[in-house]
Amino acid sequence: MLMQQETANVEITIALKSGALRHDIHYWLGKDTSQDEAGTAALKTVELDAALGGRAVQYREVQGHETEKFLSYFKPCIIPQVGGVSSGFKHAEAEAHKTRLYVCKGKHVVHVKEVPFARSSLSHDDIFILDTKSKIFQFNGSNSSIQERAKALEVVQYIKDTYHDGKCERMEKLMADAETGEFWGFFGGFAPLPRKTANDEDIPIDSISTRLFRVNKGQAEPMEADSLTKELLDTNKCYLLDCGLEVFVWMGRNTSLDERKSASAAAEELVRGLNRPKSHIIRVIEGFETVMFRSKFDAWPQSGDVAVSEDGRGKVAALLKRQGVNVKGLLKAGPAKEEPQPYIDCTGNLQVWRVNGQEKILLPASDQSKFYNGDCYIFQYSYPGEDKEEYLIGTWFGKQSVEEDRASATAQASKMVESLKFLPVQARIFEGNEPIQFFSIFQSFIVFKGGLSDGYKKHITESELPDTTYSEDGLALFRVQGSGPENMQAIQLEPVASSLNSSYCCILHSGSTVFTWSGNLTTSEDQELVERQLDLIKLNVQAKTQKEGTESEQFWDLLGGKSEYSSQKIGRDVESDPHLFSCTFAKGDLKVTEIYNFNQDDLMTEDIYILDCHSDVFVWVGQQVDSKTRMNALTIGEKFLERDFLLEKLSREAPIYVVVEGSEPPFFTRFFTWDSAKSAMHGNSFQRKLAIVKNGGTPNVDKPKRRTPVSYGGRSAVPEKSQRSRSMSFSPDRVRVRGRSPAFNALAANFENPNARNLSTPPIVRKLYPKSVTPDSEKSDSKSAAIASLTATFEQPPREPIIPRSLKVSPETPKQKPETNSKENSMSTRIEALTIQEDVKEGEAQDEDGLPIYPYERLKISSPDPVTEIDVTKRETYLSSGEFREKFGTTKDAFYKLPKWKQNKMKMALQLF
Repeated sequence: MLMQQETANVEITIALKSGALRHDIHYWLGKDTSQDEAGTAALKTVELDAALGGRAVQYREVQGHETEKFLSYFKPCIIPQVGGVSSGFKHAEAEAHKTRLYVCKGKHVVHVKEVPFARSSLSHDDIFILDTKSKIFQFNGSNSSIQERAKALEVVQYIKDTYHDGKCERMEKLMADAETGEFWGFFGGFAPLPRKTANDEDIPIDSISTRLFRVNKGQAEPMEADSLTKELLDTNKCYLLDCGLEVFVWMGRNTSLDERKSASAAAEELVRGLNRPKSHIIRVIEGFETVMFRSKFDAWPQSGDVAVSEDGRGKVAALLKRQGVNVKGLLKAGPAKEEPQPYIDCTGNLQVWRVNGQEKILLPASDQSKFYNGDCYIFQYSYPGEDKEEYLIGTWFGKQSVEEDRASATAQASKMVESLKFLPVQARIFEGNEPIQFFSIFQSFIVFKGGLSDGYKKHITESELPDTTYSEDGLALFRVQGSGPENMQAIQLEPVASSLNSSYCCILHSGSTVFTWSGNLTTSEDQELVERQLDLIKLNVQAKTQKEGTESEQFWDLLGGKSEYSSQKIGRDVESDPHLFSCTFAKGDLKVTEIYNFNQDDLMTEDIYILDCHSDVFVWVGQQVDSKTRMNALTIGEKFLERDFLLEKLSREAPIYVVVEGSEPPFFTRFFTWDSAKSAMHGNSFQRKLAIVKNGGTPNVDKPKRRTPVSYGGRSAVPEKSQRSRSMSFSPDRVRVRGRSPAFNALAANFENPNARNLSTPPIVRKLYPKSVTPDSEKSDSKSAAIASLTATFEQPPREPIIPRSLKVSPETPKQKPETNSKENSMSTRIEALTIQEDVKEGEAQDEDGLPIYPYERLKISSPDPVTEIDVTKRETYLSSGEFREKFGTTKDAFYKLPKWKQNKMKMALQLF
């Protein structure tokens, strides 16, 4: 508990993915803290930093003006109490509980401040909480935002649990009107609120030009410079950087403890002399500067490794151990090596199109994993989700592709996403920056040189460049890489010796002559991948094996002679600790605000957020975001990479995922403690939070039955479903033969004797009935001809999860009977879980289930006289049985046995969805 007459120190230690420890020290000053106490806290903070190895960032926090980072440690809020603990400076006085009025401000973290219990404290601009002995009231000013109201509800719940033991009466949702008499009774009755008057704390700090001071013998001396550069900072001195709201203290590595204390005192004096109580004092050590500090300089060189003592790590471990914390592994500075996981079900269906100008050409099964680096491609992948079919639609840009094809691919992919009501995740991927999800979906992936599109051919013709498009009979060199049969790639390189790498295996062919080459640093698993990829590049050709150091003259002749080559592994940017940002995008300008110590509740349905993982960027779009901003989601991600707000050298070609609320994939939700019921709720942020609070802190959701869990490596998690895997890993116990691609398996399945199947490829298992379809479903009532005709264009063949995906991709798809289609392509299951059952009013007509009955014309979305107080997601349930059969051509029972996506299409056609 923080007291107004106290100071407090908070030390935060975070173990980064790199293995390093990051220290943040915050010292908090209550508004009634004496100058002696404040000075002592500042000096003790410097001493604590020295004990931790001299690398901590130190923050001065003043009551009422705390940084968002500090408040994020104490979610949902901190409410300082009057008084303090007994000390050499003061004596604390106990105070009995009394009715209090608080003002709440903030969208991401809440600044809570107690204000005088009087009508004059209220305003239309803020949110107020009245804490009485038996009830807690929330007053929402008419000018307050929905997000602020939602966050204030968390404060209401906190007050109830903390100061009332959860026993006070339920919270009241209030607006500034005269109808809430009980609330206004505490203020002597209702009366219009006065216009808010400005006070000293409401006056913003004037925008001032950034000024640099050198600290000399405890005094701040101004420095004159045309521009701010790192060269102005001497490692033997301390400096102050006054930016208005922030005042930075920079301490060189070679400065003494006394010099650092003097610099801290000089910063305190500077803020006090300028009468800026809201200014944040932030102290940084050379080599550990914050992004905010570095961004104030015109140019800041790329930071190198700073040699520092590891004594601080041991001291932190000792302190934590005394407090009973398990510190195993804390003393190990090296990062934990983790094998990247795709976090996506790899047993789904894949379709791929090659872009040619404004057209897209569907690739046949045998070519869907063969790309050219001069072309652009669109892929659509569907896979079983938690309670429905999930989609991933993405674009892949080859390094040599032309801008015209890239723009066309993006536009066409966006239309595909829009046609599915923005439910699919949209991805933008560049060659050489493919994420693990992409490779796991394609499994066997090949990139050829050159291109087939008209745009690429026109480009090389106009530029008078040679056409290097791959020819099966020509000279070609491929580097083979990957982690196993379900994640392997072959990348065509320049056919020269310098393209070799001791850490990889290669395939070299010229006409009918084929070599496989193994570097000295490769493993038997790497060599197994070469055999598998060889089947895709040169089928039924005997290859000559070459080991590094024992190559034949013919091999070197094909490469144009020997040359030096690398032995380093080639990898894309590694995933770093994630950062979450709230975004505003207007007139092409992107502004972001970082949200510290984030969780799922920080994702507000009215806003757009960016999750930056360095190697990947996610753009999360709330359901309440307007359509114009939603259409710019991909542009927002591109702007974020361009601006590089964290100065982390982000690649502009890093993968971007656009994720719409309610359709979050596992490779996004893994960064949170995720509750899918929350993302499936309806209403704005305040309405959702209110429903959760009234339900005791959890969403009032009957979760739908989950599918049988499957692993993210391409195999099922249970033996009964093992046949769903599209490929099988090589085992030392198996006969060592070449593997086959999924495309080859599909084509060979029609001719292959199952008893003579190659042991390194998966069996082709066919079911009598597709997934979730039984013989009984054939007996379902048929729909009317009009509805059947209407929905026929939306139907897809039922997925047979056992057959490799290549059988699923063909230009022509046979139509299935509507009764046998079992895809669950909608949000309906989640919506049903959140349906609120309304009480039936007396005198209303009711159906056999007890629901009120209304005519179709009043239930339509476009009705001039719409029905109110119904579940708008289930309008059809309020039709009489006869009118339901007339409109839908079937009974209610038969209708609800149909796949959810088909239900929604039929309801949309009738303007009921």
